[in-house]
Amino acid sequence: MRQIIILLALCILIPTAAFAGGLEVFLSNVNVQARADLPGFSLGLSTQFGVPVTQVQMVVRSVAEPADAFMILQLGQMSHRPPESVLAVYQPNRKKGWGAIAKELGIKPGSREFHALKNGDLHFAGGGSERGGGRGDGPGNGHRGGHGRGRNNS
Repeated sequence: MRQIIILLALCILIPTAAFAGGLEVFLSNVNVQARADLPGFSLGLSTQFGVPVTQVQMVVRSVAEPADAFMILQLGQMSHRPPESVLAVYQPNRKKGWGAIAKELGIKPGSREFHALKNGDLHFAGGGSERGGGRGDGPGNGHRGGHGRGRNNS
C-alpha cells in the first residue's frame, strides 16, 4: 500500500516538475551566464537588443537579478517600448510575474510572443560570441506585411 501511495505521488509530481521548466529554467541559465561575466552580459544585451551599454547597465542596476534585465529588454522589444517604460511597469508588478507584466505592456495572452515567454522560447545571445540574437530571430520579429506570400514570391 505504501508503494502505491509513493507511486501515485510521483505520478502527480513529475509532470508538475516537468512543466515548471520553461521560462524559469531559461532565466536561471541566463543568470548563470551573466554572473560569470557581467560586463560581457551587458555588452551582449546591448548588441542583442540594440540598446546602448550604459542604458543596459542602468537596467541591470535597477533589478534584483541579471535575468530580470534580460526580460525588461525582451519585453520592451516585444511591446515596442523603451526599457524605462518597461521598468515603470515592472517595478510595481514584479511579484505578479512576467506574464502579468507582459499583459500590462499589451502583449496579448494567446499571442505568439506570450506563448514564447511562458515556454521560455527566448534567445539570449550571450556575451556577443554568438551571432544572431534578438534582432530578426526572436518571437514577434520578422517581415511585416508578408502575410499570404510564399517564400519565393517577393
